Amino acid sequence: MTVAIPKPLFGACLALALTVPIAVTAADAPSARQDHDTQAYRPSHRQPTTLVEKVKRATAKYRDLKVALYEHWTPATPCVSGPNTGAMGVHFVLPARLGDAAVYADEPEALIYEPQPDGSMRLVGVEFILFANNWATAHPEGGAPKLEGHLMNLVGAPNRYGLDAFYELHVWAWEDNPEGSFADWNTKVTCENQPLD
Repeated sequence: MTVAIPKPLFGACLALALTVPIAVTAADAPSARQDHDTQAYRPSHRQPTTLVEKVKRATAKYRDLKVALYEHWTPATPCVSGPNTGAMGVHFVLPARLGDAAVYADEPEALIYEPQPDGSMRLVGVEFILFANNWATAHPEGGAPKLEGHLMNLVGAPNRYGLDAFYELHVWAWEDNPEGSFADWNTKVTCENQPLD
């Protein structure tokens, strides 16, 4: 299935990713009974109260990358490393969530995975993304967008991703970040295991 979006998310990498079909069939979908590991996140029955808890509840199933691929999440970047230390990881986007002027705690635009030594990918966090022009058009009164009270960061253009200006907010729901749960770069995430192809 080929998916097209009005604006590329991470430059040419995303444009290429969106033109290459990813074939994932029902047979490839992980079993609901599959036990991923003994440390699996099991949400409680209480309502999540913080943004990190809400993200964790909404993305728990994506700890298995096969689930994300089956639901049409598309690789958008190679592993993104920090300018000095740390990294973000490999971004997978859901094209249907891009291009609007809203963000929701349980619907991130990007899932972020860290490449592992054995070739697998480990979910470490998410990124919420709004293109600045879309936000400005929908909110002529001005001001930066917020998600659950957290101010989103403006990344101006030109930028290292080759994108129009956009707002973003990282949430490190699956990997502790010494810099904080909403910092851009996580010093515990590395791109050392990114395949070299």
